Amino acid sequence: MAYLGNFTNTKAILDKYGFTFQKKYGQNFLVDSNILENIVTGAGVTKEDCVLEIGPGIGTMTQYLCEKAGFVVAVEIDKKLIPVLNDTLSEYSNKVIINEDILKLDLNEIALKYNEGRPIKVVANLPYYITTPIVMELFESHMPLLSITAMVQKEVALRMETGPGSKDYGALSLAVQYYSKPEIIMNVSAGCFIPRPNVDSAVIKMELYKENPVPVRNEAYMFSLIRASFNQRRKTLVNALSNAGVPGASKEAVSSALTEMGLSQTVRGEALSLKEFAALSDLLDN
Repeated sequence: MAYLGNFTNTKAILDKYGFTFQKKYGQNFLVDSNILENIVTGAGVTKEDCVLEIGPGIGTMTQYLCEKAGFVVAVEIDKKLIPVLNDTLSEYSNKVIINEDILKLDLNEIALKYNEGRPIKVVANLPYYITTPIVMELFESHMPLLSITAMVQKEVALRMETGPGSKDYGALSLAVQYYSKPEIIMNVSAGCFIPRPNVDSAVIKMELYKENPVPVRNEAYMFSLIRASFNQRRKTLVNALSNAGVPGASKEAVSSALTEMGLSQTVRGEALSLKEFAALSDLLDN
């Protein structure tokens, strides 16, 4: 039975093991059972699912996942938490605990080994300092995925969901929206964690597309253009891309491509939609 979703039981486990929080791992444990239940429900977890949980901590959400999912793969980087997890998850047989850095694992091998290569669901309370690298690794590994439901910094969730013209719009927005349909499903106040973080959080669900919504000839090249555009977001697209030295993106080539697309020579990257970046990529990648 899931029992860790409150402050009293969480503190008892932490005291039992003399656990001290590691700032380098960005550890903040949820202590609100309603939110935990809503995350698992929002993720649509059923007994048909194999779930990958990144950063289970002491197993708070893992307990809820084990009760709803067919199988749970919990990947925890902090070796000091492994005996804690072995304790708090002892009653569940439908899980495996892996002490490893998620960024160093072969994600396709996880799907193959634990779900016969079928698509899995990711559910995670992601450390703020490494949210973007983890999300990008999940996408770019092209592992079989149904969805990613993640607790992230509220500001990052807004960035993932926003469109062109917003100050929050950037390379992360475009990447998330190329691979998935994002939706913020709830906001979570800082007071729901131990220790209390300095910012509020949000849970965002990213439903993976079976086919990317915008066709592009060279995905990697398009993202090199996107990164270069937002690395110097105050500059015009012509200057940002030519300064970055992206192959094929000289001032003349970018200027010509913008003319062909019917866009202004002074347009900035933040004004272009995903579809327009794909079109620009196809024109420049000869």
